[in-house]
Amino acid sequence: MLQQLLFRNQDKKQLIIAIVGSFLGITFLVTSIHYLVKVNEFGRGTEILGPNTLIVQKRVNSGAVLGMARTDFSESEIENMKKEKFISDVKPVLSNNFDVSFQTDDPHVPYFRSDVFIQTVDPAFLDVKSDKWHWQQGDSIVPIILPRDFLVMLNTFMSASGIPQVSDDLAKEIQFKFTIRNNDKKEFIGARIIGFTNEVASILVPQSFMEYGNTHFALGADKKITQIMISGEENEFGLVEQYLTKHGLESKNSQMVVGRLKSIISTLILVILGISVIAVFVSCLVLIQYLQLLMSRNAYEVRTLIRMGYHPKLIVRTFFVYFIKIFGIITVFGFAVFFGFKLILDGVFSDGGLALSTGVSLYGVLSLLVAYVLFAVASYRTAKKGVFKEYFS
Repeated sequence: MLQQLLFRNQDKKQLIIAIVGSFLGITFLVTSIHYLVKVNEFGRGTEILGPNTLIVQKRVNSGAVLGMARTDFSESEIENMKKEKFISDVKPVLSNNFDVSFQTDDPHVPYFRSDVFIQTVDPAFLDVKSDKWHWQQGDSIVPIILPRDFLVMLNTFMSASGIPQVSDDLAKEIQFKFTIRNNDKKEFIGARIIGFTNEVASILVPQSFMEYGNTHFALGADKKITQIMISGEENEFGLVEQYLTKHGLESKNSQMVVGRLKSIISTLILVILGISVIAVFVSCLVLIQYLQLLMSRNAYEVRTLIRMGYHPKLIVRTFFVYFIKIFGIITVFGFAVFFGFKLILDGVFSDGGLALSTGVSLYGVLSLLVAYVLFAVASYRTAKKGVFKEYFS
């Protein structure tokens, strides 16, 4: 009876406008947050480099070929890069200053040996999903991350030897060993593959192993820093790219393409997210104003009900439940439409070469809960203020 009495003087047009605005805002809000998270997650777990990370070196020109220009990085250059607001961190890529060879050491695999180039980077720049990425003097096994091209070369060698090729998982079971040496001594240390990468052309080893080799087997002069790793800020990859071009630096093209793609899409989604937040805010504001208007039109009814013995809290609850039900239905329908958009957009991104994970982002769901709670609090306070205003009048 209370609802029939209190909601008979409604202006349906204003209510419909508020519902449509809230529905569109909620739908685009959860969609934009979902894809903003998924785009930023793209590439994680598939490579050993952390997100928004580039391996950078100086571009080789005619001056460098003639020995008139430096291709290494000084400490001051690295420190100046760290001062840029769009660069979160810079670390040198350390290389071996000793001779090292890599060979198979497994009775089930044909003998293979090659002189190699090994490197190490700061662990903060790596995304290694293994608890084996550590080494200390005395350990018999060095964990390594192998360039995928090296595995292709190894499979080619094995195929030419009439032996079946190996998969990634099988390659991780093969025993290898390093031979590290200088002019006076050499040492054999076992090695085991724990991962692969398409982004680094050298074999990666733990920093402690590199320091051990460079300390005990160094060939002479200190090794120059010819490569660095740069971690850029989220959604500011364009500024990083401009900085590299301006200072004659370059990175692997695939890293640049992925970083540029993520930055562009993230920026577009952020724009949509901003519009969605504004739409949700404005539509919720219209609903709250509609609640105020409805209470104003029913001021006489509210006063009459209070005089008849109805407690103000019961009237407040009636208004409150009515409006949170409306917003709850809007939220449910908006979330359902989001799934429809998701099926379409996942296919579009996949066809465009951006294979995003298909799971629903938790942040998108949380955004709906936050919007619902905020609207519930605002509607309750508005209803309480309006009813008690009539109660005390």
